[in-house]
Amino acid sequence: MTAPRKSLAELPELSNAEIGRYSRHLILPEVGVEGQRRLKDAKVLLVGTGGLGAPLGMYLAAAGVGHLGIVDFDNVDASNLQRQIIHGTKDIGRPKIASAKDRLLDINPHIQITAYETRLTSANALDIIKDYDVVADGTDNFPTRYLVNDACVLLGKPNVYGSIFRFEGQASVFAVKGGACYRCLYPEPPPPGLVPSCAEGGVLGVLPGIVGSIQANETLKLILGGGEPLINRLVLFDAWKMKFRELKLRRNPACPVCGDHPTIRALIDYEQFCGLKTEAPAANTDELVEISATELKNRIDLGHDVRIVDVREPHEYAIARLPNTKLIPLGQVASRVSEFDPSHEIVVMCKAGMRSLKAIRALRAAGYKGPLTNLTGGISAWSDDVDPSVPRY
Repeated sequence: MTAPRKSLAELPELSNAEIGRYSRHLILPEVGVEGQRRLKDAKVLLVGTGGLGAPLGMYLAAAGVGHLGIVDFDNVDASNLQRQIIHGTKDIGRPKIASAKDRLLDINPHIQITAYETRLTSANALDIIKDYDVVADGTDNFPTRYLVNDACVLLGKPNVYGSIFRFEGQASVFAVKGGACYRCLYPEPPPPGLVPSCAEGGVLGVLPGIVGSIQANETLKLILGGGEPLINRLVLFDAWKMKFRELKLRRNPACPVCGDHPTIRALIDYEQFCGLKTEAPAANTDELVEISATELKNRIDLGHDVRIVDVREPHEYAIARLPNTKLIPLGQVASRVSEFDPSHEIVVMCKAGMRSLKAIRALRAAGYKGPLTNLTGGISAWSDDVDPSVPRY
């Protein structure tokens, strides 16, 4: 549980170099020497070093938060650089954890960093989080958000939440005593595939910088014990319209994790909770018929009469496409079922293979009986395994 607030005598002293570095903090009465010493003594865990984790980590390091933990298991990709400003071109291919650590120590060599190059899971989350004062959630998927939330509630750690998509972002502070948690706001995750990922829907590059900076601001206020943190408040930001809105939240007494009579007393299988683990369908179902990019290329080269339908959006089709494909965006598939010829094998494709699977399900629901095959990995796999000249986005 959260440790008692330390007395001034228990806080680490500032060196002359640190006094010079943090002078603009020290002359703020709301921060001062005591506040800066509290920042130096604080331990904050950053879950993710991507779009949100980048400004979070960089501003917390610059502010003098003495110990940062960073959790990530991915490698830097060129597509990250449009928004994940903690990484640079020279870091492409490196583990994000290594790139982030180098950048944070370059910003402030007076801090300590503990790096966890691993995926946060139900098996390790409590052990990793327990030693930190605040957890800042910079993740981009529902299973990890629920995992972070539940672990923070169980351990009594504040959860500084942020999320982004396209032009919109959210931020709040969860799991503080008497305050709402993430489950109070979102009791159930959306059905799998309903909410596109940033890789599918896109994100304005500056948006995570704004939302991540709000998270950093909230983290600093929690450590300093001042200001008005976003407890029981959800900030909504629309970058395209440049508008902020605020929604009032309240703790749900019936919440299964933070309510008056909690039923979740240990971490669960969050992939299963979010509907991402399902039993495999029977072997004769059409949804199981898939083809790899290399297999598709071989069929085309052998002269097979393969019809390819691309269910991405027109603006994606303009970026990269395969020759001789027909564009029918996913949202139009059911209403254009008459354009699918059941006398031919049809390969359905998208960016990564998920929307094409949804399109196949929509066609079956609409009564289409012809053969349908899903292109595993979509056009990204085609670019990786068949034709690198097709742009990868």
